[in-house]
Amino acid sequence: MDQHFLEFETDILKVQTKIQELMKVKENQNIDEQALDFENALNKLELEKAKATRLVYRDLTAWQKAQVSRHQQRPQASDYIKHLITDFVKLSGDKLFSEDAAVIAGLGRFEGKPVFVVGIEKGRDTKSRVKHNFGMPKPEGYRKAKRIFELASHFGLPVISFVDTPGAFPGIEAERRGQGEAIARCIEVSMKVKSPMISIITGEGGSGGALAIATSNKVLMLEHSIYSVISPEGCASILFRDSSKANIAAESLGLVADKLEDLNVIDGIIKEPVGGAHRDVALTMKRTRKALIEHLEDLQDNVTNYVSHRRNRFLDI
Repeated sequence: MDQHFLEFETDILKVQTKIQELMKVKENQNIDEQALDFENALNKLELEKAKATRLVYRDLTAWQKAQVSRHQQRPQASDYIKHLITDFVKLSGDKLFSEDAAVIAGLGRFEGKPVFVVGIEKGRDTKSRVKHNFGMPKPEGYRKAKRIFELASHFGLPVISFVDTPGAFPGIEAERRGQGEAIARCIEVSMKVKSPMISIITGEGGSGGALAIATSNKVLMLEHSIYSVISPEGCASILFRDSSKANIAAESLGLVADKLEDLNVIDGIIKEPVGGAHRDVALTMKRTRKALIEHLEDLQDNVTNYVSHRRNRFLDI
């Protein structure tokens, strides 16, 4: 199967294959006299593809949403920063050990106002995924995020975070450098930040590795993202001793946006374009911008103490 299509998208792939075959014929043959017929046929197939996409995405299961959340073409933290944040200045290092490429952090402007930004980057191809450690931060990544949160609190500036991680890096070197302590400190500092904080789960929100960055006044999720205490595969390995039963575990975990909103774990859902965020990045960014503006204004207009608001929010959960 084409790597850009997921296993449940076979109906969409079939139409896309027809479109590609038609385009090849158009390129390889002199069809000036039949150009209109080709154009009509192409338009018909595009409509058929759009219909197939709507039907496939009309009622996705939790496991299918988990697959969409991991799509390699899905917008990354760097894409959100590029589209939403102007005058971005990257800040590197944790002032203790090293730089962690899995966490992008810095200062920029959102809608003309200064903000601090933290994002977890996965990478797309093999080279970039290795560089960003597949979106799994090490202790230095969380300590860098903690440093950003402290700066934001000191200067009274909002924090926007973009979360997409399967979880914190589980390697022995990370444990030797205090992975658990780094995550705990990051959450501890988040609870003390005196300025508004908003987090968006853009893909995967895995375990404490995501929570460390998403301990905010407002937590939003993209429609087809997931947010859970453990991955479906990890849950299936523990409960059923069989990771192939991840689809069953996904349904039980309640990791999809609508269920989490009902439980008040998250504060809002950003609707994705039909077929997922990767199929129309521009529209995804437009909707994300709108949601950020609305929720930032709501916090600034209605919350007087961001620390107590944040603590009460998580105590309620």
